[in-house]
Order: sequence, then C-alpha cells, then structure tokens
Amino acid sequence: MIAAQELQTDFHYSHEADTQLSSDTDLEDPESRNAKPGKGKKGKKAPSEKVKGAGVRAQGRVNGHHQENGTENLSLFEIVKLGKSATQSVVDDWIESYKSERDMALLELINFFIQCSGCKGAVSSEMFRHMQNSEIIRKMTEEFDEDSGDYPLTMSGPVWKKFKWGFCEFIVVLVRQCQYSIIYDEYMMDTVISLLTGLSDSQVRAFRHTSTLAAMKLMTALVNVALNLSINMDNTQRQYEAERSKSLGKRANDRLELLLQKRKELQENQDEIENMMNAIFKGVFVHRYRDAIAEIRAICIEEIGVWMKMYSDAFLNDSYLKYVGWTMHDKQGEVRLKCLTALQGLYHNRELNTRLELFTSRFKDRIVSMALDKEYDVAVQAIKLLTLILHSDEVLTAEDCESVYHLVYSAHRPIAMASGEFLYKKLFSHRGPEEDGLPRRGRQCRNANLIKTTVFFFLESELHEHGAYLVDSMWECGADLLKDWETMISLLLDETFPGEEALTDRQETALIEIMLCAVRQACECHPPIGRGTGKRVMTAKEKKTQLDDRTKITEIFAVALPLLLTKYSVDAEKVTNLLQLPQYFDLEIYTTGRLEKHLEALLRQIREVVEKHTDTDVLEACSMTFHALCNEEFTIFNRVDIARSQLLDEQVDKFHRLLEDFLQEGEEQDEDDAYQVSSTLKRITAFHNAHDLTKWDLFTSNYKLLNTGLQNGDMPEQIVIHALQCTHYVILWNLAKVSEGTSKKVRLTHTESFCLMCQRYLSSLSTAVKEQAFTILCDALMIFSHQIVASGREVLEPLVFSPDSSLQSDLLNFILDHVFIDQDDDNSTDGQQDDEACKIEALHKRRNLLAAYCKLIIYNVVEMNTGADIFKQYMRYYNDYGDIIKETMSKTRQIDKIQCAKTLILSLQQLFNEMLSELGCNFDRSSSSFCGIKELARRFSLTFGLDQLKTREAIAMLHKDGIEFAFKEPSPQGEGGPPLNLAFLDILSEFSSKLLRQDRKTVHMYLERFMTFQMSLQREDCWLPLISYRNSLQAGADDDTLSVISGVSRGSARSKKNKMASTGKRRLPEGVDAGAWMTREQGVQQTPVMMSSPHMTSTVLRDAKKLRPDEGYVGVYTMSNDPQHTPLQQTPQPPLRWFITVVWLVQFVYLFVYISRRSAGLMEDDEEPIVEDVMMSSEQRLEDLNEGMDFDTMDIDLPPSKNRRERSELKPDYFDPASIMDDSSSGLSLSFFFFFFFFF
Repeated sequence: MIAAQELQTDFHYSHEADTQLSSDTDLEDPESRNAKPGKGKKGKKAPSEKVKGAGVRAQGRVNGHHQENGTENLSLFEIVKLGKSATQSVVDDWIESYKSERDMALLELINFFIQCSGCKGAVSSEMFRHMQNSEIIRKMTEEFDEDSGDYPLTMSGPVWKKFKWGFCEFIVVLVRQCQYSIIYDEYMMDTVISLLTGLSDSQVRAFRHTSTLAAMKLMTALVNVALNLSINMDNTQRQYEAERSKSLGKRANDRLELLLQKRKELQENQDEIENMMNAIFKGVFVHRYRDAIAEIRAICIEEIGVWMKMYSDAFLNDSYLKYVGWTMHDKQGEVRLKCLTALQGLYHNRELNTRLELFTSRFKDRIVSMALDKEYDVAVQAIKLLTLILHSDEVLTAEDCESVYHLVYSAHRPIAMASGEFLYKKLFSHRGPEEDGLPRRGRQCRNANLIKTTVFFFLESELHEHGAYLVDSMWECGADLLKDWETMISLLLDETFPGEEALTDRQETALIEIMLCAVRQACECHPPIGRGTGKRVMTAKEKKTQLDDRTKITEIFAVALPLLLTKYSVDAEKVTNLLQLPQYFDLEIYTTGRLEKHLEALLRQIREVVEKHTDTDVLEACSMTFHALCNEEFTIFNRVDIARSQLLDEQVDKFHRLLEDFLQEGEEQDEDDAYQVSSTLKRITAFHNAHDLTKWDLFTSNYKLLNTGLQNGDMPEQIVIHALQCTHYVILWNLAKVSEGTSKKVRLTHTESFCLMCQRYLSSLSTAVKEQAFTILCDALMIFSHQIVASGREVLEPLVFSPDSSLQSDLLNFILDHVFIDQDDDNSTDGQQDDEACKIEALHKRRNLLAAYCKLIIYNVVEMNTGADIFKQYMRYYNDYGDIIKETMSKTRQIDKIQCAKTLILSLQQLFNEMLSELGCNFDRSSSSFCGIKELARRFSLTFGLDQLKTREAIAMLHKDGIEFAFKEPSPQGEGGPPLNLAFLDILSEFSSKLLRQDRKTVHMYLERFMTFQMSLQREDCWLPLISYRNSLQAGADDDTLSVISGVSRGSARSKKNKMASTGKRRLPEGVDAGAWMTREQGVQQTPVMMSSPHMTSTVLRDAKKLRPDEGYVGVYTMSNDPQHTPLQQTPQPPLRWFITVVWLVQFVYLFVYISRRSAGLMEDDEEPIVEDVMMSSEQRLEDLNEGMDFDTMDIDLPPSKNRRERSELKPDYFDPASIMDDSSSGLSLSFFFFFFFFF
C-alpha cells in the first residue's frame, strides 16, 4: 500500500490536540460527529481487522455501491461515465464503504483516478500494501495502450464531455460530503494528495492532465471548505465577544468555555486545510502552470482565478496574481483566454479593485496590447476586461483608450461590439448633476450632447465611409441613443439656443450619415456588409421591435424628410443620404396616418432635386426612391406613378429636342448644348436603371447618337458613355420583358448591332469610353451567351450571341493594353499618379476589367486558349492580379482539365518565343528571362495539386505539346545542331514530378520519337536541356534502371536473371568513359549512349531499398554477362552480413544522437522554465515585474518529493510528442548497441 512512512515524510500537518467538534458547532456531521479518528499513524487497522472488515458489507451493496435491479457491479469510473446516478448518492455510497473498510474504499478511489486517465491497468490490493507511490505509477505507465493517444479528457463526443463534468463534480461533492470528519483523519486526503502529486509529475500526458485537473478541483473544494471555516470562526469570535461583554451576573462561563473550545477546533481544522492547500499548490500548481501542454496550463489558471474570487482574503494578493500576469504572455490563445476570464471575475467586483492596484499598474500595458491579439476570442475578452478596468479612476490613459477606440471599425463583429461597449461607457456613461433637469427630447436634452460627441468621434476617426460599422458596434449598448431620431432632426432643423455652438457643415453631413445608418440597422436587423456571416433567424421579440421601429421611422421622417430636403437641396452628399430614407418606410402609414400632404411635398422635393443635380449618386438615389414608393400593393402607387411619369416625360421630350438640335449643328457643336444633352441623358440613364422606359423608344435615339459619334469622331466622351449605358439598359429591359412573357418580340438584331457599336468604340481615343464599351461588351456577352437558355428557357435560344474571332481579339488586346501596364504608365488618373488614393482607385478599376474578361473565359464565352495571354502575366503582375489569375486557372481546370493544360503550356510557349525574339537563339539559360519562365512553370505545376490521378491526362497532354514545340523548329545552325526550341525542355521538366510512374516511361518513349541517333551522342552544353528532361522522366519511373540509352534499342528487354544488386548509391566519376555507363544484357548488341551531366547523376541513380524484389540495382560500373569477370573483383567486397550490420549501426547511432539532443524534455528542474514557449518574458522583464511585489506564499515544510528522483524509472510518454526517452531506455539502447557491435 502507499506506506505511512511516505506520507509522514511528504506531509507534516500540525496537530496540536486530539479534539472533536463540539455539539453546538454548525460544521459537525450529524451522523458521525464523534467519528473523527485518533491522530496517530493514520489510525491503520490491524491486518486481522482488515480481513474481518473486508468481508463486512452492507446488505445489498457491492464495492460500496447499491445494486439496482440485479445489474452487474460497476466501478466508480463506469458509474461517473454513464452519468445515470446522482453524484450525491454515489459519493454517499463511497463514504459508507470508507467507514466500513477504508483501505478497500481508498483503493477503489485510487483506481478511479487511474482509470479516468485512460489506463487499462488497475492497482491491486497487494500493490497498494507493499509498493511505493512511484512504483505504482511506473507500473501503471506500462499498462497504457501505445497505439492510441486518446484518453477520456481528450475524447470527443457528448458522452466524454459529460464525463469530464461528472469527474469534476464527483471530486467537489466528495470533499463537500467529507468536510466534517473524513478529510481530517490524516489518511484519505493524505493518500489522495500524494497520489495526484505523483501522477501530475509523470511524463505520461494522460496521467499529468487528469491528475492536474483532479488536483485543481480538489483544491477548489478545499478552498470552499476553508472559506466556510473562516466564516464560522468569525461567527464564533463574535459570539464569544458578545458573551464576554456581558456583566458578570449575566455572563455564562460554560458558554464561554464552549465557544473557546469550538474556536480552537475550527482553528485546528483550518490549519489542516491550509496545509492541504499548500501541498497541492506547491506540489502541483507551481509546476503545472507552466507545463508543456496548453490544456494543463489553462486548467491551472482557470482554477486559481476561482480561488481568488471565492476566497479573496486568502488568495487575492500579489503572490498569486503574479502567476496570472506571467501567463498572459503564453503563446497559446486558450491559456491567455483563461487569464483574461479569471481577471474579469475579479475586476467585476468593485470592492476588490483596491487589492488589484499594483497588479493593474504592472500588467496594464500587456492587457491593452492583448486587445490586438491574433486570436479573436482573446482580443474580445481583453477589451471586456479593459471595460471593467474603466471603473477604476484614471487607470487607463488617453493613449490606452485610443488603442481600443479604433477597433469599433473592425471587420470582426465581436471585437467591434466589445470596443463599442468600451467606447460607450467611456464617453457616454458619465452623467453629471447638471443633466438631471434637462428635457428628454429636443435640442437641449441630454442625448443631444451625446449625439454631438458621437459625431465628433466619427469625424476624428477619419473613416467617414464606415458610419455603418460605428453604428453596428454601438448598437447593443447604445441603441436608445442611436434611435433618438427626433433629437437628431432637431439638431439639423431647429435654431440654436443662446450660448450653443451650431454644427458645422461637415458635422451636419456626418450626423445625417449616422442617422441613415441607424435607420438601416433598425429596419434590416443585420450587420453591414463584411461584418457577419449572414442573416440569422430573428426571434418574435426582435421581429416586433423591428416593426415598431419601422413604424416610428415612418411617422417621424415622413414629416421631417421634405423639410430636410428643402434645407439641404443643394448639397449633393446630404441629399444622397436623405433620399435613401424612404426605402425603409412603411408606406401604408401614409394612408392610415393621413400623411398624403407630406407625400406630395416629398415628391415635389425629389423633382426639384432631379432638376438641380447632375451628380450620378444623387440621381440614382432619386431613382431608387421612386422605385421604393411605386409599389402597387399600396394605395399611394397611383399618385407616385403619375409624378414619376410626368418627370420622365419631361426629361425624354427634352432629350429628343436637344438631341435633334445637337445633331444638326454638325461639327460646330456648342458646349452649352452638349452639356444640356449630357445632363439630360445622364438623368434618363439613372432612371432607366430601375424603371422600364422602353415605351419611349430610346434605342433609336441613342444608336443614332453613337453612330454620329463614330462618323464625326468628336463626340464628347460623357455623352458617349451615358449613351452606351442607356442603350445597354434598353436591351436588358427588352430581354426582361421577353423572359417574363410580356413581350413576344424576340430579336437579335439590336444586340448584334449594339455589340458591333461597342466593338468599334474599343478603338476610341478616350480611355473612359473604351473602358465603358469593354465593360458593357463583357456584360452583354455573358448575358446573351449559351447560359441564357438554361433552366428551361429554350424560347430565348434565338437571342444567343457568340463573339467572333475579331471581337475576341479586340477584347484581349484591350486587356493587354489597358490592364497589364505599369502603374506609372496609367494615364487614367489625369496626372495624379502621385496621389496614393488615385493609384488604388485605378488599380481597382483595372482589376474589375480583368475580372470581367476572366469571367468570359470561365464560362466558355471566349476560347479558353485566349487565357494564355492572361496566364503568362501571373508572375509579373502577381501582386496586382495574382488572385484573379489563379482563380481563373482553377475554374478553367474544373471545366476542362486537358484544355486548361494546353492553355498553360501555350502561355509558356508564348513567353519563350518572346524571349527568343528579344535575346536571340544564343541566349544564356541563366538569364533572368529564362529563369522567370522556368519559375512560372514551377508555379503552374504547383496548381495541379497532389492528386496525380485527377490530372493524369492533362499532365500527359501538357508534356506532349511541350515536346512537339521543342522539336518543331529546325536548328538555326543547320543539320546536326540542336533544335531552335530545345531549351524549352528545361522548362517542361518542371512538370515531370506531376507524372505518374507508369506515364513517365510513356512520355519518355514519345520523346524518343523526335530524337535522332546523332542526338543521343551529343554532350555539348546546348544539349543539356534534353539530358535534363530525360533524367527528370527517369527519376521514379517504373523501370528504375532505365538509363539515357537511345530510343533506337527501346524495343529490347533487359534480362532480370543476371542483375547485380547494389547496397548503396554510387556517384559517377567525371572521367568515366561513356561506354562504361550501362549496357543491356542477354546478348543485345551494345549501343553507344549519351552520358548524363555529372551534376544530374542523382536524378538517374536511385536507392537500392526502393527497388522491387524482382529487380536489381545497376551501378555505375560496366556489367558483363560473364559472372567470373567483373570490374567489381578489383575491390574485394566484405561479407553482405557485415555490411548490413554496419549500415544498421550507423543508422542507430544517428537515432541515438538525435534523441540525446532532445534531452531537454518535459521534466527539468523547477528553477528553469519547462518549455520555452510557456514563459515569454525574459529574466530581466520578470525582475521588473517582480520588483515591489510581495511574492511570499503560505509556506509548508515539505521535503523534496521522491517522484522527481524516481522519474527516470518511468516509461516514455507515448502520448506526448514533447516527451523524451528516459535514462533507463537510453542505457538499454547503449547496451544493445555495444552488444551488436561486439557480436559482429
């Protein structure tokens, strides 16, 4: 058993008196308050008593557990795993068993911890009586299953998740039920703590993890017991003081003595609990909080946070807080997360803030920096912790707060919302006494100042295009403020009161944007684009809130919006935002609320805005507003439709009139007339985007205008751009009507003539016109491609339009001329290349143009081989368009693998031809141009992935085309010289690794068809690409002995009978003769061969161990059919057995040295960190952190644990990759090594 001597040396508890709880204590056990055993050597029973007690069991109980309905006996582990029995009853059964026979019950508890670790073995009674703690642990280590690294705490599934909860609950309930007597018997707790301490020091991860969790939960339960003892001691002390303060006549001396006795007993119990806690803390926590396993470190930090929160008087000091502070530098996010959650529980209680002042001052900077943690969960909790720290006055500086403020614009919504709460509590939660008497609504209310503060913050952040992100961040905590639209309107419309500073124009613009974002958030109830994964299902309460908000918005803004438009009608930016508000109205309220006059006022203001402005954003906002109001489901439709028709009638009539006059002017066009035509056409185009204007026959007018522009060549570019766009809308509306069945006219003439018009405009002098024509062409070709007849729309087949080769060529030339250009060559920014924003905008525009063309390739609208001119730009423009080109290659490969491969090789061929034109046929293969092509081929090869079966045919076709290209052109040097494109084989070799082994031989045979006998004899540098390519095909081929022999004799078979095996690779000497390289057997006539380049020898020779059993290994020496005459006889060969042994020993020594270098494993001395990544602070930094902090913990006089001296006897941790071999295994390995050495 776990000997008493060991426990006595491990734990020196103070036991001053042999007492029991008095009758009136509130901690006594009602059933066994006199059951506390005497304090000797653990009160062990005599062996005869044990035998006698072992046979005494309560009736109907086996192993301390009830048998229900005749079920088989279950161990504690199985009961906890099943989770069908209440933990309270399981613990009570064990306690009864312990009272009747404590050795057997304790053995069952020990096996419970062993089995919970995943160990298949069990501690027997004999082991329990006679073996030491370390011996038992070593024995259990041998029982582990080496084939699996899983154990209960790491297994997945609901059963094991429930088991972990039941395991922790069992320990807590066990201590709670034993807190009155059993934990003070100097036997149960001593044994359990000693076992868990030893297991936590094990090299086996399962033991270490499980025992650490058990020890930490045991510590938590003991902390709860200590807290109760402390409370009872305080109560007893107060009772004693109250009794003693009475007069002598009224004082009860017996009660005073009883209270003194009770307080003494409580003090003794508290001392024992304190010793237990110190033993666990110093024996387990201080070693495992820096364990190599992150889960173990997280357990320690999580539990110490519970202790400090539960029993702050004992644990909330710098001696324990330092561990949390240090561990905040841990490299694993889950450990840092536990640190933050532990601190949140402390800072949440404002009464504890004074005890945290020193810790806050030392680790505040680290907490602030964790708001930018790479782990999103950690960053969120760090911000929440900083929000709690705000309660402490002036702890966070302005710089600290600003580092959190900007996170409200983060794309990660939890971080943004946590930052929004921090911002709201910092800026808006402080209420001054002067604000108590302010009105609830209006310009002078409290929210008015808060709204102004929000506007000021928004402007100072200089992210004016992200108002929706700011509103979304503050929505959870500041919804009431953001929904105060009456106050916002009052700030915009009402006059300022005396002494108030009015909002500037910039501030009013920002306020309108925030107001619009708040309205959108209230009505749509989902985060803005880029923040969030999608719409979620709203609850009934959220739906009701949404409807109420929408009703409120309509009632408020239906009245205020015309007034706001009247005031800001000339400001394009303000009007654009204001005109988006009607999209969120409940239009039925216009009728039910009798707000028709306000609707009329709104329509008048929109009409005035259309007539005043020519800005595209403003006109599109007006168009969308009419689209939202023109809903046939509501009674206001007729009124809005009439207003819309009148507006469009006026604009179309005006356009026709102006256009006729404009075209009659000929070459002498007036600028004012051109401006009028452009502005009117711009308004019509903006409305045509959302409204059907086909009844005005705009196609004829616009086509006539465009045709005139082509003939004269002096049409203003803005007129051409809007005419192209308007004509495009006409065609799309006609297609929509045909698709819906409202029109039976199916005509392709308009589409063809318009596409031809756009193609002619691709040669315009204006870059803007060419870009517009290109974009419209790509959209039109996509819409009217063969995809149009999908999903049962065969009726639209006459509308299918496929581009001819001329149009495809023009589109490709546009991409090459306007997309693949250097940044400095782009003149589209009108001389503003130095402006970084303009450069980014120009790049964004070019990316859109490239993406539009790549869609045509992906959907097979244009020939896939046109993508070769795109793919060849992959390396040169990788930073700008690499993602687009790579995605295009991926999509085309999904459509047609073979055609995609042919396109890739075509792009390489084009680059090779360009290089020849630039450098000539005698170029240097080490030049940057050739190396760039080869690097591009390598990148192309990587895109084929690892599954060679899927790409087998494509790779084979790629090699076929590459070989044909290499031998296509004759040698410029005449007969006998290398082909012009022979160097292309060096590029093609980058794809050889993607060939299957059986395909390499096939490709090699295909290559030999193009080779002549003379080519196989060449050795000059100009032939190296051929040699290199052939070697790349031979590496890993089916026939490992396949050499560079000419294809002249490829039909002969190599004999397998007289092959000689080689035990290692041999490198070809540089001076060896070509005829001595390799010969064929079985009387085949020897053929002169081409010798491989010396530096490529490794691609031909292979390791003998990779050969098939029926194959030999051909060395670099000549092999003869005569077995009695071989050059190998010149060098006597040692016996094969000896050679194999030497090789084995060399490999073993290498393994031994490798293991020795990893000797710094898990269990180093406590003075040094266990793993480098656990403590991230340097020694100097730790000294700075330690300075001024009291690190003295509760001391316990314990001798050094034997477990650390005995750990060398343990087996390696088969579950922990960070573990190392112990000394015994190393010694065995050395003995094994020397045994083989002397044996041989």
